[in-house]
Amino acid sequence: MPATMALIVAILIGFGVEIVTGAWVDFRKLAYLGAIVPEWINDGQYWRLLSAMFLHGDGTIRGDFLHLGMNLFALYQLGSLYELMFGTRRFVLIYFVTGIAASLTSYFHNIGASVGASGAIFGILGAFIFSVRRSPRWRDERAARSIVRQLIFWIGANLAIGAMIPQIDLAAHLGGLVSGLILGAILPHGEPPLPPARVVVDVRPYGEGSIAGPGVQRDDR
Repeated sequence: MPATMALIVAILIGFGVEIVTGAWVDFRKLAYLGAIVPEWINDGQYWRLLSAMFLHGDGTIRGDFLHLGMNLFALYQLGSLYELMFGTRRFVLIYFVTGIAASLTSYFHNIGASVGASGAIFGILGAFIFSVRRSPRWRDERAARSIVRQLIFWIGANLAIGAMIPQIDLAAHLGGLVSGLILGAILPHGEPPLPPARVVVDVRPYGEGSIAGPGVQRDDR
C-alpha cells in the first residue's frame, strides 16, 4: 500500500536523522529535533505537533529500537489493511488528523517532551471500528467483523499497558483513539476506488456495438 509504505520510509528517515545528530542517545537533543515540548509550542513552534509523529525513542538505544520497531510493525499491519479496505485518501486523512489530535492532547496534558506515531496508530484503530460497521461493502462480512472484535481487544490491552508504564504517553493514545472513533463515525463510507490492477480496460473497434471507443469496467473478482 503506497501511503503506508511512504509513512514507514518517512519514519525511518526521521530515525536516521536522530542517529546522525546523536538525538537517539540523548533525549535533550531529541526534544530539540522536534518533540512535543509544551513550553516551546507555547512560544509558537506549532510544527512540533507534526514533527513529533516521525520521531521515536527515549534517549536510550534499547528504548529507541523497541519504540520504533513496535510502531513500525503496528503501522504496517494496520495501515496496509485499512488502506486496502477503505482507500488511500481516507487512510492518509485519518492518520494525519488523528496524529495531530494526539499531539494536541499530549501538549495539553503532559509536562515533559513526547515523540512517536502511536497516537496516529491508535487513530487508525479507532477509525477501523466504525469504518467497518458503516461500510456497505464490509459491514456484513464475517471476516471484517472478526477484525473489529480483535481490534477492540487490542485497544483495551494497550490502554491497560499504557496506564501501568509511566514512559508511555497515554494522553496521546487516548487523543488519537477518540479522534479516530469520531472520524470513523462521521466520514461518509462509500466503496473505495479499485486499484489500477483491478480495473479492466475494454477497447472495442468502431462499428461494434452502440458505443465506439474505449470503455472502463470494474473487475470485482
